[in-house]
Amino acid sequence: MRGYNVKRIVPGKYSLLLCYPKKANQEESVICLMSVVSKYNRIAPIYELVDLPLELFFFREWRKEALSNLSGKILEIGVGTGRNLKYYPVGCRLIGIDKSEGMLRRAQEKAGGMKNVTLYPMDAEHLEFPDNSFDYVVATFVLCTIPDPVKALKEMRRVLKPSGELIALEHVHSNYPFIDFLEHLINPFLFFLLGDHTTRNTMRNIEKAGFTIEEARNLAFKDVFMKVRAKP
Repeated sequence: MRGYNVKRIVPGKYSLLLCYPKKANQEESVICLMSVVSKYNRIAPIYELVDLPLELFFFREWRKEALSNLSGKILEIGVGTGRNLKYYPVGCRLIGIDKSEGMLRRAQEKAGGMKNVTLYPMDAEHLEFPDNSFDYVVATFVLCTIPDPVKALKEMRRVLKPSGELIALEHVHSNYPFIDFLEHLINPFLFFLLGDHTTRNTMRNIEKAGFTIEEARNLAFKDVFMKVRAKP
C-alpha cells in the first residue's frame, strides 16, 4: 500500500493488516481487511440476519420513503441482497450493481419477476456507464464500506445527468462527543466483521466529490443515520 507501513496481524485468506501512514505528522492509523469482497460472498446467505432489528424498526420505512417516488433511469450502487428492490416504482428503469457476486445472487432471486430491473457485477469505483446516463443514483448503507468512497462518488457524479440527483441513506460519523467515542470504540470490530467504517465522514466525502448537498436530514440516533439528497 503506497504511502503506508503495513504490519500483518492475522495471516490467511482474510488477512488482517495494521496500516499506518509513513508521514510522521499524521497520527491516524487504520485497520485494513483484505478480501472484503470474498468476505461478503461468504456471509451473503446470512447477511440479512445481521441487521434485522434495524431493518424491521427503521430501515424499511426509510427505504420506502426515499425510493417509492423516484422515476426515470436509476442506478443503485451496492444493491447487496436486493432489499431496496420492492420499494422502487414499477415504471422506473433500475440498474443495480454490486462487487460481491454472492450478494448479487441473492438480489437476483428477489428480482426474478421484475422486468424493469437489471443487475450487474461491477465495482462502484469503476462504473462502466457513459457520462450523464442516470436520473438518480441511489446508495443505501454502502458508502461506509467502499474502499475509496470519494472515487466512487466522483463516478456516481459522472454518470448522473446534470439534472439528476444522488439519494443516500447512510450511517455517518457523529458530531456528538459520546456517540463519536462509541463509534471509534466499535469501529475495529465492525470493520473486521463487515468492512464497515463507523467513523467515516460521509457528508464531507460527498462534498469532496463535487456534489452540492440539497438535503441532509437526521433520521435516528441523533445524527448517526441520515438521508442525503445531493446534486452533481
